[in-house]
Amino acid sequence: MRKNWLFLVLATIIVTVQFDANAQVKNNRKYRNKANDPVGKLSDERKLRWADDLYRQGSYFNAIDYYQQLKQDDERNPFLTYRLAECYRFTRDYVPSAHYYAEVYALDKKDYPLSNFYAGLMLKQQGEYAAATACFTQFLIDNKKLSSGANQNVVSQVIANDPDRSPNPKEMKKFKKKAQVEIDGCDMAVKSIKEPEPFTVVNAGPNVNTPYTELSPYPLGDSALLFSTMGRNAVIEANGYDKLQYKEHFLIAQKQKGPVVDSFQWPLPFYDGGFNDAAYHTGNGCFSPGGDRFYFTKCAEGDSMIITCKIYVSRFAEQHWAPAIEVPNNVNEPGSSNTMPFVAKVGKKEVLFFSSNRVLQSRGGYDIWYSVIDPRNGSYRRPQNAGKQINTIADEITPYYDSRVNKLYFATNGLKSMGGFDIYSADGGPSRYSNLRNLGYPINTSADELYYIKDPLGKPDAYVVSNRIGSFALKNPTCCNDIWRIQGEPKLAVIGKVVSKKSQELVPQTVVKMVDQKGEINTFNSEDGNFMFNMARGHSYVITGDKPGYTSTRASISTMEIKRSDPNDTVYVTIYLDSIRNSFSVSNIYYDYDKAVLRPESVASLDSVVHFLTDNPSITVEIYSYTDAKGKPEYNLALSQRRAQSVMDYLEKAGIDRTRLTAKGFGSKNAVAPNEVNGKDNAEGRQLNRRTEFRVITDIPTRRVLYNSAMPGTMDQQEKNLHVESETPDDEPAGTKKPGAKDVKDDTDN
Repeated sequence: MRKNWLFLVLATIIVTVQFDANAQVKNNRKYRNKANDPVGKLSDERKLRWADDLYRQGSYFNAIDYYQQLKQDDERNPFLTYRLAECYRFTRDYVPSAHYYAEVYALDKKDYPLSNFYAGLMLKQQGEYAAATACFTQFLIDNKKLSSGANQNVVSQVIANDPDRSPNPKEMKKFKKKAQVEIDGCDMAVKSIKEPEPFTVVNAGPNVNTPYTELSPYPLGDSALLFSTMGRNAVIEANGYDKLQYKEHFLIAQKQKGPVVDSFQWPLPFYDGGFNDAAYHTGNGCFSPGGDRFYFTKCAEGDSMIITCKIYVSRFAEQHWAPAIEVPNNVNEPGSSNTMPFVAKVGKKEVLFFSSNRVLQSRGGYDIWYSVIDPRNGSYRRPQNAGKQINTIADEITPYYDSRVNKLYFATNGLKSMGGFDIYSADGGPSRYSNLRNLGYPINTSADELYYIKDPLGKPDAYVVSNRIGSFALKNPTCCNDIWRIQGEPKLAVIGKVVSKKSQELVPQTVVKMVDQKGEINTFNSEDGNFMFNMARGHSYVITGDKPGYTSTRASISTMEIKRSDPNDTVYVTIYLDSIRNSFSVSNIYYDYDKAVLRPESVASLDSVVHFLTDNPSITVEIYSYTDAKGKPEYNLALSQRRAQSVMDYLEKAGIDRTRLTAKGFGSKNAVAPNEVNGKDNAEGRQLNRRTEFRVITDIPTRRVLYNSAMPGTMDQQEKNLHVESETPDDEPAGTKKPGAKDVKDDTDN
C-alpha cells in the first residue's frame, strides 16, 4: 500500500491529535490499558473494524493500539501482524516494524510475498546491513519463479484488492529490481561508514528542534536560519489548541554568539509578508537570487491524510511584500502535489526547481521538475522533467541548486542509499546531469535525509533534515525530523606504500589495514603497493600490511590534537614487509634469580612481540625459553618451561589468542655460546644462552583480512581476486641463531 510520503515526514504526530479530538479517546495512552477507553471494550469484530478504519484514514499511531489489543487474543494471526508491521513502518518505528514483518514471513509468506522485502527495508533503516541483505537476498530467491500471489489458482477478493499482498507481475518485477538496489545500498553503506566524509553532523539544538517535525532550513547569510516547524514540545490537547501551532509555519532563529559553534537563539515568528496561514501547512521558503521574490508552499490535508501542496510566490515592491499568489503557467498542475521550490541561476537562466507527483512525463512517484523564468517579463515556461539521470520510479524531493559549483542536490529513495532517503548531488542542469554521487556518511545515515542546503557564504558547512537517532522525538526515536548542522572538517589523509625490506621495491597484491583506537578496521587492497586512507579528527591509527609469506612493520598516526579550524593535511608513510623468518629472538626479557616471574623492564620488549602478533594475525608461534648450563638439567628444564609459560601468559593477557601460542622450555639445550672457556666459567657466554626465542610454526591464511571494503563487490568476489596460499616455514632446528637476530639477556640464572 503506497502512502503519500509527505504524510510520513510531515504529519505523523498530527494524525494522533486529530483522531484524539474526533474519537475522544485521548485517555488511551497504552494499548494494554483499556479502563478508560470505550473502544477497548468493544467486541473483537467491532474493534477490528474500528482499527481498520483508523488505518485507512492514516491514523497509524492509534490503529497500533487496537491491533495490539487484538493480537493479544490472537497472537499468530498474520493479518493483524502485517497491519502492525505496516503501521510501524508508516510511523518510521523501524525496530518493531522489522520484527512484525519477519513474523509475518514465518507465519504466511505465501499470502504476504512482500513481507521479507519490507523486513529487509526496516532492518536497513536500523543500520543492520548484514541482516537486511539476507532478507533482500531471500526475497529474490523466493520470487525467482513465483512472481506474485496472482499466480495462485485461487486468490481471495481481499488479497486481490491489496497490492502489497497480491502484486501483479509488473509490480513484482519492480520490487525485485528494488531489492537489488537495496542490497547495493547496504554494501555502499558499510564502505561509507568505514571511510566517512570530512564532516561532523550535530543537532541544531532545542531552540530550533522540537519532538514534532522541523523542515526546510534556509540560511539567511551566516547569522540566522529560516525554517518550518509546528513548534511544539508536548502532545497537543484536543480542546482549545492554537490552530497556528497545530500547523507547520515559518520561524526564524538567530545564531548565538559564544563558545558553542552553530547554536541558535529562541526562534521568533517570521512576519515578512504574512506568509503563515492557520489553515495550511506552510514551509519550503526560499528567496530568488535577487531577493525580490519569496517562494514557499502551502499544503492542505485531504481524505486519508493525503497532503496536497501548491507553490506560491510573493514580490517585494514599494517597501512591502505583495500578497502571495500561486505560481502560474501550470507549475501547480491540477490533481497533483507541487512543493519544495528552489530558485537559482543556472548559467544565465533563472530556474525554478521543485518536486511534483504529476503523472504526465513522470518517471514515477515524486520527480524533480524545473521551469525557466523568462527574464523579460518574469513568466514561467512550461515545467519540464529534470530527466532520467536523477529521477527514478520512486521519489526525488527537496531540490537545492548551488550556482557556485553548478550542482543539483536532492533527496531520493530510488537510488542506492544507506537507509531511506539519501542526499545525492549531480553536475549540470537544469535538464542534463552527470557525475551522480551519494554524499556518503555522516551526511547520509540509515535513516531519512532531506533538505540538504549549503551555507551561502562559501563555507563548507550545510544543513540537513533527518530523523536519525539523536533527534528530538515524541513517539519513537525515529518518528520525527530535526534540522541538523553539517560542519566541515579538515580533510585528513594518509598516503603510503608497501615496500620490501630487502629489495626496497613495492610489494604488490597486499591488503593494507588501518585500525583505530576502538578497533575499527579499514582495509585497502593494494594492487601495486600504493594505498590511501581518509582519516578523521580525534583518532589514533595503526597501519600494517598483510601478504602471505611476509611479516609487517607498523606506522602509527594520531589526529587527536587536530582542531576543526586546522587546514587540510596529508601524512606519508612506508610499511615494510619482510619474508617470514623461521625464528627470531627478542632482547631484554628479564627474570629474577631462580624465578619465572617477568620483571617490569621486560614489558617493553614483550609489547613489541604483542605488536608483531597483532599486526600479523596469520602467524602462529612457539615460545622457546633456555637457561645456561649451570645447575642440574632437570631443574633448568622445569625453570625454562615456567619462564616460557610466563611469556605466554603475558601475551594472552595483552589480547593475543592463546591458540596462536605454544610454550616450550628446553633448559640448557641448543646453546648459542660456550658456557666455559678453557675449563673456566664464561659469564658472557652463559648470558647469551639465557634467552627466549619465538619460532614461527604456521602462516594460516584463514586468519588474514580478505574482505576489502575499498573494493567494489562482495566478499566472495574479492576472495577470488585475493589468491591467498598457505606457506610452510623452513624446517630449521630450534636454537639456531639467525643472521642479525638479537638474543635475550637474562640478568641472572641459577
